Amino acid sequence: MSTREGNLEAPTRHPLDWLNPAFYDEQECLHELERIFDICHGCRRCVSLCQSFPTLFDLVDESSTGEVASVDKQDFWKVVDQCYICDLCYMTKCPYVPPHPWNLDFPHTMLRAKAIQFKQGKVSRANVLLASTDVHGKLAGIPIVVQVANAANKTAPVRALLESTLGIDRHAWVPDLASKKFRSAAPHAGAKQAPDGERTPGRVAIFSTCYINYNEPKIGLDLLKILDHNGIAYELVDKEQCCGMPKLEIGDLDAVARAKEVNIPALARYARAGYAILTGVPSCTLMFKQEIPLMYPEDADVKAVQDAIWDPFEYLVARHKDGLLKTDFKQSLGKVSYQIPCHSRVQNMGRKTEELFKLIAQTVEVQLTTIERCSGHAGTYGVKKAHHADAMKIGKAVFKSMDAPQPDYISSDCPLGGHHIAQGIAEQGSSHPQLEHPLSLLRIAYGI
Repeated sequence: MSTREGNLEAPTRHPLDWLNPAFYDEQECLHELERIFDICHGCRRCVSLCQSFPTLFDLVDESSTGEVASVDKQDFWKVVDQCYICDLCYMTKCPYVPPHPWNLDFPHTMLRAKAIQFKQGKVSRANVLLASTDVHGKLAGIPIVVQVANAANKTAPVRALLESTLGIDRHAWVPDLASKKFRSAAPHAGAKQAPDGERTPGRVAIFSTCYINYNEPKIGLDLLKILDHNGIAYELVDKEQCCGMPKLEIGDLDAVARAKEVNIPALARYARAGYAILTGVPSCTLMFKQEIPLMYPEDADVKAVQDAIWDPFEYLVARHKDGLLKTDFKQSLGKVSYQIPCHSRVQNMGRKTEELFKLIAQTVEVQLTTIERCSGHAGTYGVKKAHHADAMKIGKAVFKSMDAPQPDYISSDCPLGGHHIAQGIAEQGSSHPQLEHPLSLLRIAYGI
């Protein structure tokens, strides 16, 4: 059968067959890895995305025949270890994804391999703990404890201890715990109801996310101020835990399932009541838009949540198209270097944050530089001793590009990626721009 290179059709995604016992068959998985790696070896267009591909191609080039068949199958795990499930290869680069007959899904094959490793007990306790965001967050909001913990995390002895016990690189930026959790600090909405638009409901439910709730509530509070300014009624989701993305990244699919059983019933009530559900972290949005639906393709509640979940800027741009977003911007932002994170790019929604910045620029001064490239942080990947140097290497081009205009602000929809970029720019030593989340910049532009 002849095959063509590439597709004219849009990519489609097969459900994740994670409940099938064969999914966890190591030999079957290695066979599929070999098939996919052989295709990747013949193509190589993803070499610049992450360390998985250079690792694979080096293994092939250094083998006895220069072909995948002569690479030791146990070395395949080195490729798996470098994948952080960003999905960019599938959604933006690979010409062989379904409906192409070669049916190549690199990230979900990596996920299968990670799930096998997890089932076999080969994921370290340190990596499991790093992925347990709700455990970390239990200290947030406790007076004195937070201050002591945050201060300790900045000392050399504690960072050395974290490196030796949890594998957190002593040079990597790590977030502070919040003195007051977002869910405790969030005010009630000023508006009780708002008109629905053609595209957007006038009621919003906020899934706060672990990071915003425990580490950086300012981002969530700025979102609430923006909604209030626009007369949009909002509620905080009444019950939630981690979306499951950190557990997905280490292959702990049973933990993802447990999180789904808590989150989806609560979110589905809002979805069926006609709310737009917003999350302030792209990875969390992606979990409910894509990963959980692919794990539970027949679940009606999951489908309802998938249809109701929005990136905040996706919602605000649609609200503007409905003629229901205020454009009374008052404060200039000057030069802004903005990075589109991977988990925003793969949501197939377009460059919505950039659209909003350009809308602001019609009223006040905004000189926008947009960078569409991976920062290298990728969840826990960028803080691990094993990968921090690689993460900084991956992000180097982003650091240089964002710093080149000598910006007043640097910004990324991914809060962790934003701090990673700020660290990279600081290490270059050329300028000292202020880091602000795009939601915070929008709040500033409104003069709130």
